[in-house]
Amino acid sequence: MPTGFDAGEHSGRRPTVVAVPGLGLSAAVPRRTLDLLGPPAGVVELPAFGLPAPRSTDLDPCALAERLLARIDAPGPVVLVGHSASCQVVAAAAARTRVAGLVLVGPTTDPRAVGWPTLAARWLRTAGHERPGQVPRLAHDYARTAPGAMLRGMAAARRHRIERALAGVDCPVLVVRGRHDRIAPADWTAALAAAAPRGRAHTLPAGAHMVPITHPAAIAAVIAEFLGRTA
Repeated sequence: MPTGFDAGEHSGRRPTVVAVPGLGLSAAVPRRTLDLLGPPAGVVELPAFGLPAPRSTDLDPCALAERLLARIDAPGPVVLVGHSASCQVVAAAAARTRVAGLVLVGPTTDPRAVGWPTLAARWLRTAGHERPGQVPRLAHDYARTAPGAMLRGMAAARRHRIERALAGVDCPVLVVRGRHDRIAPADWTAALAAAAPRGRAHTLPAGAHMVPITHPAAIAAVIAEFLGRTA
């Protein structure tokens, strides 16, 4: 069952929202958004995405997608939410089973930035727009997941072509980014939305890559509007 799962009274008026934390982040990060949305909602932590990952763990997004699907226990339709590299995981899951919707926040693996030097440069360009107050949260979560697991998780995500997975997803797809996110630039999120048969891109008026930490209310608002459309 998803960590912190709160199905509430499922009236059928709204799908259950299931979020996967970004690479190295804990369930506490997506819960900031889910608490504002209210039930039914839950978080699933996976190896390298909230949980430590022993070296023997297969961190390929498709393998993690199978773990995700095995953990979901929701009484009705589900909307999956990913952030950063976990977007690869939820997209792979949506390509394997029918879901009510898919929300991708700051998706990674833009093919123009799969090399480590280019990716690092984008991180640095984005970091200047991040809020310093999030550093304690990041330090706590990254230490819990472990840098080695995060590096292996990112290496596996870089090999995944999320746009190909989205081409086979028939549910509504929302691709969201912060205004100053250079890791997920506007043309990349627009391309991903176009790759999905029912995709739409949205740029928040503020924020950078870590908007689930710094701007949870803005994320909750666009997801709530998206849920209204899917319902």
